[in-house]
Amino acid sequence: MYARLTSQVGRNLNRLGVRYNSNLAANEFLAEREAVKHHAGDAAATWKKISIFVCIPALAAASFNAYQIYSHHVEHAKHHPKEWIKYPYINTRGKDFFWGKESLFFNPKVNLSASE
Repeated sequence: MYARLTSQVGRNLNRLGVRYNSNLAANEFLAEREAVKHHAGDAAATWKKISIFVCIPALAAASFNAYQIYSHHVEHAKHHPKEWIKYPYINTRGKDFFWGKESLFFNPKVNLSASE
């Protein structure tokens, strides 16, 4: 019984192998694969050129513009310092933090101190 089953499986595998391993199918597959590689190489080269000659200069120009705007803002802030308005609902604490009056994210340049 085992010998008959293995011979049937062997015959079926041989038929499948003949059907799917023909030279015509292999040549078509290889030709299509080479065409895809060629197209992908051209597309990759195009996007590389776009990245180098368009994106990098655009990022440099945008960075320079942002730096100019920021430097004008800092210069303006030096001449016109911010006036703090002490509202009764700002910095109300039931009790101080165990490290002091200020919160964990306190920045003296930006935030009003709780002790004032």
